[in-house]
Amino acid sequence: MSRDILFLLKHDFRDGPGAAFYCPECTQITGVLALYPQLRHVLDERYVDFPRPRAEIVALVGEANQSCPVLILGDGARRRLKGVKVETFGERRFVSGAEAIGNYLSQVHGVGRPH
Repeated sequence: MSRDILFLLKHDFRDGPGAAFYCPECTQITGVLALYPQLRHVLDERYVDFPRPRAEIVALVGEANQSCPVLILGDGARRRLKGVKVETFGERRFVSGAEAIGNYLSQVHGVGRPH
């Protein structure tokens, strides 16, 4: 796996009766992608359904780490990043949550950072 894989939830998902939902953190990262479209050329962006298990994520980082947004790191350089907790599952490294992913994208790809 060479490129980072970004998993986001599809919007307008159902979770019980009433209006459909969207994930606020996934929407935040979608906004970052809209502001910095060059990121779409360096990330493998994938949208998954809300119901668990999210098999594609589980296969990469395990059942306990299937929350979205999650960025599975590719084979790039392993360096320390300020404000970014890089977690591991076996040989795989990943970053969870909008703020940490935003900080990662800023430091690795040179885009703006979360304030």
